[in-house]
Amino acid sequence: MQVTKEDGGRLNAFATEPRMVVMEAGKARGGANKVLLIGGLALVAVLLAVAALISRTHA
Repeated sequence: MQVTKEDGGRLNAFATEPRMVVMEAGKARGGANKVLLIGGLALVAVLLAVAALISRTHA
C-alpha cells in the first residue's frame, strides 16, 4: 500500500490494484459462455411454456 501524508498530518492509504489482463478479441475462456447461453435459452423456453399452460387453464 502507498501511504501519503496530507495537510494537517493525516495519513491517506491507497490500495494497490491488480494488473489488468487484456484478452484478444473473440477469445473466450472455456466453454462456460456457451453453457450459460444454452441454459438461459432453456430457462426462457420453460418459463414461456409454463406461462402458456397457466393462461390456457385460466382462460
